[in-house]
Amino acid sequence: MLKFANLALLVLFPIAWFAPLMRAGLLPLFGLSEISVITGLQSLWESDVFLALLVTAFALFAPYLKTIGLALIHFGLLRRKVLPVLQILGKLAMADVFLIALYITLSKGVGVGRIEVAWGLYLFTGCILASILIGHFTEKPPRNDRIVS
Repeated sequence: MLKFANLALLVLFPIAWFAPLMRAGLLPLFGLSEISVITGLQSLWESDVFLALLVTAFALFAPYLKTIGLALIHFGLLRRKVLPVLQILGKLAMADVFLIALYITLSKGVGVGRIEVAWGLYLFTGCILASILIGHFTEKPPRNDRIVS
């Protein structure tokens, strides 16, 4: 079951990257523009290359590399010894979700513009949390309760 849930993440992560995380506008009178992970990265590349590299690593590479690593473990192509490294990758990806939530909270507190959370934020967060859970259950192999005599 873990194999299939993990393989589903290989499809869901790219969808989450292009899905709208939030809708933002300067004033309530104007329309709101949708912001996704990809559009956010595009604007970051234009303004701050170092931050863009950091967010690209956290939002794109860390969760996807972890998912690929877990798939390799599930299919017996990679040793379980790399699980601690994969768990760190999952935590780095969760840091990205935290930063997005922090930005939304801060911008709502300023009161200049308007921000609405969109379904992509829930999808992206769900993918990250599912990846963490899959990694946790992969770390603990199933117990064999039978007593062999």
